[in-house]
Amino acid sequence: MRAADAMLRALGGDEIVLVLPLPASATGVSSQIGLADPGVQQVSLAPVVARNLPAPASGPTQRLELLVSVPAVASAAQSLGLASAEALFDSALGIEYQGVLFHIENISTDYFAGTAYLYRVIVVE
Repeated sequence: MRAADAMLRALGGDEIVLVLPLPASATGVSSQIGLADPGVQQVSLAPVVARNLPAPASGPTQRLELLVSVPAVASAAQSLGLASAEALFDSALGIEYQGVLFHIENISTDYFAGTAYLYRVIVVE
């Protein structure tokens, strides 16, 4: 896994920010019926390599493939008390990269010798 981190750092070592909802407090009626916005929290992930993907003419304006280090995602999930990386990505409202908020389209995991080392996250604007 350290080799994957080193590879991502050598290829650019960018950073992304996961935008996650804050847990809603159940104290007021307005929060119980969805009128109060609990807000969001931002979690940085690095190292990341972003690659442009071709966008269809009738689809989103920008598509990216984000290559994200497994240890970075595992550390973020653990710090938030989530059981897995999948739970972290599933709870994300979006991913911010270079000041632009992207929607998560697809997530896949790359394995080497039975061990996950890289997440491929496809995002669209």
